[in-house]
Amino acid sequence: MSSTDWALKAVEMATCNCDWGCPCQFNALPTHGDCRAVVTIRIEKGHFGDVSLDGVTFACLFSWPGPIHMGQGQGQLIVEESASPDQKAAIEKIYRGEDTEPGATVFNVFSNVIDKYHETLTKPITFTADIGERTGSVRIPGIVEASGEPIRNPVTGLPHRARVNLPHGFEYDVAEYASGNAKTLSGPIELLWNSSHAHFTQLDWTPAGPRHG
Repeated sequence: MSSTDWALKAVEMATCNCDWGCPCQFNALPTHGDCRAVVTIRIEKGHFGDVSLDGVTFACLFSWPGPIHMGQGQGQLIVEESASPDQKAAIEKIYRGEDTEPGATVFNVFSNVIDKYHETLTKPITFTADIGERTGSVRIPGIVEASGEPIRNPVTGLPHRARVNLPHGFEYDVAEYASGNAKTLSGPIELLWNSSHAHFTQLDWTPAGPRHG
């Protein structure tokens, strides 16, 4: 349960190894049997207790050998090098689902199905994201590179827009769906895909989860 007051408003780009749309978003099984993802978040405004989180960027790498709900997952957090020790500690708590109501955020849900949290890294992070255009990229030297772009109509090549609303979701209220690419350059979690699922969204979280409506 939450013992520290916190809140954040942030931009998120996520991409995983499932086909466009990601069946996991709808309680179906993952496209390829396993689940792998990289999630990047830039906090526009936020706090954890008395610690300001304004402007902090972080990325998370995840993998599961099967469907997420079956467990045995791994996670690794990378916080941008400009973050203070207090900011890094606060992000770690949110990422591990601490100080959060049970099941309220995606990170709290993940905390129940991750067996191994790898060492948190502090690295330079270059992150851009435009939710409306469904474009973005993240680069963490020596660790991971990922990008998102609009899904394209296979006949015309024109951008295809899909926007999904999850009124009771634990990650977002509304997200723009896209196509994603990712590859890890080193580390314990291996990611490699092209033209897979991605989504862009504006997060608005408290210990009770995303604000909806």
